[in-house]
Amino acid sequence: MAEEINLFGEPSSKGKAKALRKRPPLAERMRPETLEEFVGQEHLVGEGAVLSETIRRDEVSTIILWGPPGSGKTTLARLISRYTNAEFVSFSAVLSGVKDIKEVMAVARLSTKKTILFIDEIHRFNKAQQDAFLPYIEDGSIILIGATTENPSFEVIPPLLSRSRVLVLNPLTDGQIREIVLRAAADPERGVGREVAGIEDDALDALVTFGGGDARRALNVLEQAVVLAQKREGGKIITLPEVEKASQRRMLRYDRAGEEHYNIISAIHKSMRGSDPDAALYWFARMIEGGEDPLYIARRVVRFASEDIGMADSHALEVALAAAEAYRFLGSPEGELAIAHAIVYCAVAPKSNSLYVAFGEASRDAREHGELPVPLHIRNAPTALMRDLGYSRGYRYDHDSEDRYSGQEHLPDRLQGKTYYRPTAFGFEKLVSERLAWWAERKRKIQQEEREREGDS
Repeated sequence: MAEEINLFGEPSSKGKAKALRKRPPLAERMRPETLEEFVGQEHLVGEGAVLSETIRRDEVSTIILWGPPGSGKTTLARLISRYTNAEFVSFSAVLSGVKDIKEVMAVARLSTKKTILFIDEIHRFNKAQQDAFLPYIEDGSIILIGATTENPSFEVIPPLLSRSRVLVLNPLTDGQIREIVLRAAADPERGVGREVAGIEDDALDALVTFGGGDARRALNVLEQAVVLAQKREGGKIITLPEVEKASQRRMLRYDRAGEEHYNIISAIHKSMRGSDPDAALYWFARMIEGGEDPLYIARRVVRFASEDIGMADSHALEVALAAAEAYRFLGSPEGELAIAHAIVYCAVAPKSNSLYVAFGEASRDAREHGELPVPLHIRNAPTALMRDLGYSRGYRYDHDSEDRYSGQEHLPDRLQGKTYYRPTAFGFEKLVSERLAWWAERKRKIQQEEREREGDS
């Protein structure tokens, strides 16, 4: 079928779009061909970094590349084979079985060149399938490079893991995604530089946001946006509506560095403080849909757990910290649910700012009163000289006292009688309040008894 042309003798937008679709995907075309082209992972491929030095010395051995999608695992494996002049054989654990791989390894044993066997999603192979690699790694027939998005500690068998060097790849930063997108948009050969003349700023921002640290995802959206732009009259500049349509998501108004950022994080915090889990979840979703780093929100929830819940429910801090760690372990989008879990827990927990107020008052006294001396009886006395000077003299070991409480003073003389922490009657603090009241009464009695003994003497 003849190619469609327009009145100026050029392919029509429809013909261009069809030609564009016949080419390999943009993400594949834009794979770096040299380490200098590679964007990100400077801790691995930067000057003097571990992988750079390994490649330079041609000492590559079995490697497990662990990182999120689109961070460059497959590209790094291909670059390693190129720089080490090795045969490169790629398999996906989703599509290949042990029989296919054994055939390749049998050929590798006969080859005069090194063979790099790249297994994408190696965590999908079961124990028996992973065991099959071991003899060929041992006799040097292959150099295995496995890629996984899952923690190798749990997904790769110990014998294979012990023979491997695990290299951790990080999600690409917004700046790195921006660089990759702009490079693809400008490149007339491998990229889309012939099809479009540029990208509007808000469209570029949206592409970076939709990428979410995944270069492949950003390039896939860019490729679809180019097709959509070409359907528009004069569509040489990619606009925000085309990026939104290509990603099947609408870009919510959200400036990660501006006022709306602070407005919405404030809304999350105040919704949790107001014991409103529904509002807190909504504002959390708004930030996520707007492209906010989930760990930024998780850090705010950790802060909230101590500032607004405190001792009323100390488990809130544990839940918040666990949510942050779960997100680091799972990534997006699965890990976002753990943060939502923590937000709801904090919203429905009993509230107390007593700890926050107490620390603020103690900090103010520490600044205002300067370096008040530690009372002698609670000073450490590791040497004879310090004991002779009265350090630790008169200290009463609480465990030797009745009720495990001695009633002695611990504050500097000038601050004795000060109360910073005043628990509420909510949650666990109700019990804490009762304990403190009991200790205060016990202390009053002990001090009264001491005064009476001093009077008698």
